[in-house]
Amino acid sequence: TTTNNNNNNNCPPKTLHLTAISSPSHLPSLPSELKSNNPTRPLLHIDEHGHPYHYFLNPMTQSVILILLVEMLERFCFYGINYTTTAYLTGEYNDDWNADMPSIQASSYVSISTAVAYTTPFVGAMLADNLLGEYITIIMGCCLCYIPGLILIALTTIPNFMGRIEFNVRAIQWGLLVLWPIGTGTVKACVNVFGAKQFHPILQSSLIERYYVNFYMCINIGALTGGVVVPIVAQWDVTWAYCIPVMVLVVGVSLFLFGGARYVKPVPRYDVGYWMREVGELFCCGGQHDGGGESGERRSQRDKKQQLIQQQPNNSPADKVGIGTVLLLSSLIIPFNIAYAQMATTFIVQGSVMKPWGMIDAPMMNNADAISVLAFGYIIGNIIYPELNRRQIKIPTTHKFAIGSAFGAVAVGCAIITDYQIHRVYRERGEAISILWQSFPYFLIGIGEIFAVSAAYEVAFTVAPAKKKSLASAANLFMVGGAPNVFCIYLYNACRSWFLNANGLAHIHKLSDYSTAKVVNYFWLLEAIAMFGVIVNLLPPVKNWVASIEEAAAEAVKTPMNTPMIRKNLKQRRKDRGGTSSNNDEETPLIKAKKHADYLKYGSGPELRKFGSMRAGPSLKNAHHNPPPTSGGQGQPTTSLAREVKNKLEPYADKK
Repeated sequence: TTTNNNNNNNCPPKTLHLTAISSPSHLPSLPSELKSNNPTRPLLHIDEHGHPYHYFLNPMTQSVILILLVEMLERFCFYGINYTTTAYLTGEYNDDWNADMPSIQASSYVSISTAVAYTTPFVGAMLADNLLGEYITIIMGCCLCYIPGLILIALTTIPNFMGRIEFNVRAIQWGLLVLWPIGTGTVKACVNVFGAKQFHPILQSSLIERYYVNFYMCINIGALTGGVVVPIVAQWDVTWAYCIPVMVLVVGVSLFLFGGARYVKPVPRYDVGYWMREVGELFCCGGQHDGGGESGERRSQRDKKQQLIQQQPNNSPADKVGIGTVLLLSSLIIPFNIAYAQMATTFIVQGSVMKPWGMIDAPMMNNADAISVLAFGYIIGNIIYPELNRRQIKIPTTHKFAIGSAFGAVAVGCAIITDYQIHRVYRERGEAISILWQSFPYFLIGIGEIFAVSAAYEVAFTVAPAKKKSLASAANLFMVGGAPNVFCIYLYNACRSWFLNANGLAHIHKLSDYSTAKVVNYFWLLEAIAMFGVIVNLLPPVKNWVASIEEAAAEAVKTPMNTPMIRKNLKQRRKDRGGTSSNNDEETPLIKAKKHADYLKYGSGPELRKFGSMRAGPSLKNAHHNPPPTSGGQGQPTTSLAREVKNKLEPYADKK
């Protein structure tokens, strides 16, 4: 951030954010290497492979909005199905045509489906990073798996449609456990990364934090609308209810295709072997992969390239951040996500024996979570975080995780109180309590999501090297939804006796049966897990470890690696312009921008800190009172070029 204090002492200092370039008034302050000749996309970035990309000044309104829209509609479909699956499989919507599953089996189906959905992002990451790119991968995931899975689930609701007099369990397994979750997992690995890549990686890097808050709010807008519309329609006709997500996703994909020409589409690596080596390194605890399966010639070429990289003095610190590290980072919120996973499983089981409030039943209570995220997401993302940034206060990532886990623990505590209340009222009066009792745990889980899950999305994208963004997103998603639901499946089976009624059966969706089960014991176990997450994230060694990884990632942005291709391209451009200075041949665009702003701080220039924020030195006003540094030990003042750039930038430093 650069600061300008006008000569008039009554005028407050103004700030120009050099990592939040979003206005035409900022363009004159940029070096030519960071500007394109495209008036609609004036920002230019050339990646390490020499590929040029042009960016909008305001990508949020020009392109990102369409990506957020398709994510919102996809979440409508996902949560519309996810929130109602347990009730559908246990026969809540149709007594004559259903799978007639016990509550524990239906909950296991939901957890398996969610685990698959949050594990298959690795497939989407491979396709996006190495073969197809995010844009094509999103389209293929929707058209080949997601939409067919939704259609198959909807067809199972039609009695005798598939030529069987009994409910077609095989069809629901293929739709619910295979096609639908694979489709959503493939898409989910790419959408958030694709949206973040619409921002210039240097000049708009500080805008990404707000993008992820907006991204998570769109998730919950979709979850809220899907969680209201589908359950309400399902109470009337479950077939029509499950046809709605099919139509919504078709509309979403069509809108996404409509904006195809607006997107920045990074070129994939076209190297499956690289992805295989990354996965091999990941599951070998970060060890070096031996390159098995490569030809001797390709291995030799790769070794030579690696030697060239190692010979460079400014080797990127990002190379130290592997996908295994991202997995470990994201694993810090597994305790919270175990509590979060209960919303579509045990919270539904508990709510099924409670008295509906009008049209609000157990599946619709999930919307209290979405409302909480939207309300507090707006407050935190648009009021609290900006105010903290203005005061230069940064909440450590592990503390965000701890806050989220704490809210998860309080939410489970409210579920425990609700369970005791269910038993007390039934024992004393033989009645059910209102479903509104569940608003407290859902509401608190939503607040926890804002801190824990959105921070996990951000840190996974921030610390991952540029060539591993989608794979890092897949690793984060696995820890957000895959691993916690696998753990929940184990917990269900290990604690199966707590979900049995007095007759030893797992059918507890009626109040008389639920009152004889010991579901509250399961909630106490969840409470201990959530509190464990709070304690771990507050440990100073954990905080320092995460901070060191973030610092390494920030350093990678500050000093990007100069590959031989970049040097070659820069030399050629110098030659074409008739340049003769060999000292400038090694300059990258970021180094040019750094030199360009040296006048702000008579020394090292702006310093790039973690999360892409810049801190300036002395103000322009104070600079008049400090002698400029000398050059080459000869006492030379600031060059005329620097003074000219300074004079051009001063009018724009008064604008935010």
